[in-house]
Amino acid sequence: MELSTLLPMIVFGIIMAGTWWLLSLISQRNSQSEDRLDRIGRPKSLADIEISAQPKSAGMSGMKKTLEGLGAGMASSQSDLEKSTLRVKLANAGFRSESAPAIFQGLRLASLLLFLAPISMFTLVQNGFTMTSVYWVVAGAALGFYLPGITLWYLRKQRQKEIFLTLPDALDLMVVCVESGLGLDAAMRKVTDEMKGHAKTIAEEFALANLQLQMGRPRREVLHDLGVRTGVDDVRSLAAILIQADRFGSSIATALRVQSDSMRTRRKQIAEEKAAKTAVQLIFPLVLFIFPGIFVVLVGPAAINISRTLLTN
Repeated sequence: MELSTLLPMIVFGIIMAGTWWLLSLISQRNSQSEDRLDRIGRPKSLADIEISAQPKSAGMSGMKKTLEGLGAGMASSQSDLEKSTLRVKLANAGFRSESAPAIFQGLRLASLLLFLAPISMFTLVQNGFTMTSVYWVVAGAALGFYLPGITLWYLRKQRQKEIFLTLPDALDLMVVCVESGLGLDAAMRKVTDEMKGHAKTIAEEFALANLQLQMGRPRREVLHDLGVRTGVDDVRSLAAILIQADRFGSSIATALRVQSDSMRTRRKQIAEEKAAKTAVQLIFPLVLFIFPGIFVVLVGPAAINISRTLLTN
């Protein structure tokens, strides 16, 4: 077989292998979150902490070190504001380690090379050094460079959506706990224990905030970090309300109940807004897909009869 025949299959295999590796790397996030929650909980002994802290896969650890080394140069060239913005975005997506920005930059570089090399090889062999080849090379480089950013944006949106949908239930449970006599720290711990099965994200965030409180950090800083770390406006407003309640000595249960009611009202308004937009959004599929079929069914037989009559005459 000629090289021009084998090259598309080679490019397809390389892209599929790279996509599979990227998805496998992303899928490790949930298992790592569960491991962190287990370590945050109540370990039986110091040996359990040491065993759980050990990496499960040497290959994954080596891959992370490789990506961190690739992205170290790109991360060092960024300003402090860019590093802070990237770190916040990664924290919103659930990646809070110190090496996360360097790993992300290394992932962008690896994705760039993964898309650029096979596309460049294929276009140069197929078309030679022409403007068409240059356009394809630039498109492949842009796709490879921006694909990790798009994936990070998607993970952020999914995680923030999950937090937004599960936060009212967590607030209701916190209201019940606080009104029954528990403090805010104990209420957050109870929410973590009760909701870690069906709302892992919000339980993980509350568990981390509770751990920071146990380590002696001021409650104001912990609540502020909780709002910044999640990136959800409702969590930020909840943190501000709890900070004010703690500063002025007002009732935390009342503040939590008011916040929960306002969040449910907002969710209801968002649902009503989406329902109101449905009629307008249905116009385009009706005009493009349904009306042409109806037109052919209704007018088609008459058009055939008219054409036959005109031809016979």
